[in-house]
Amino acid sequence: MTTINKEEIQKFSNLADEWWDVNGKFKPLHMFNPTRIDYILEMISKHFNLNKEEKAPLKNLKILDIGCGGGLISEPLSRLGANVTGLDASEKNIKIASLHAKKNNLKINYVNSSPENFNEKDFDIILNLEVVEHVENVDLFLKSCHRLLKSDCLMFTATLNRTFTSYIKAIVGAEYILRWLPVGTHDWNKFIKPEELEEKLKILNFSTLDISGMTFNPLKNKWRRSSDLSVNYIFLSKKT
Repeated sequence: MTTINKEEIQKFSNLADEWWDVNGKFKPLHMFNPTRIDYILEMISKHFNLNKEEKAPLKNLKILDIGCGGGLISEPLSRLGANVTGLDASEKNIKIASLHAKKNNLKINYVNSSPENFNEKDFDIILNLEVVEHVENVDLFLKSCHRLLKSDCLMFTATLNRTFTSYIKAIVGAEYILRWLPVGTHDWNKFIKPEELEEKLKILNFSTLDISGMTFNPLKNKWRRSSDLSVNYIFLSKKT
């Protein structure tokens, strides 16, 4: 059994050189990042009783960023003081991420692996951001995350809801009309409804702490957190 979908890995490997081009194929993620990081920092600070206004509020916390890509989330969290490990099944992604971190004098442990084959444990936080809709076996993926996470610690899962709205906005709009993403980036049938994800996590003894939507405001050209879960959402759970 594996979580690796070779076609999906190849798809992102082919784009790897563009990870840090803010106007390239990953422009939507660069736009998305400030809102996601703000949410992640707020929830981590609340759970671990940290002062997020400090210079390095995440110091001493061990974070695993699964499907880290070029390091777009790993790097900001490292700058906030966290001990970050970035995991990706694409060797090319890991090479790009490692070079970029080295250039910016950041100590991030990048590993070319999938979670079921990764053996370092006891992470305080696991990030699965825009990953589960690309993996081969979601149940195995989540089970592997459970094994790697400490008890009473946090997992963030950001993905896309399987709704008519998400088909229109994330597939037709983002890929075919706005050309934000290459055509074929997403398979709508792999999108997961929040209640489906919650049920899978409940079986693994994760409790739900929060579910927030992420929506794009075209007038302000910015993403914001919202109660609308119809397209993008981020699911915060705790290993019990």
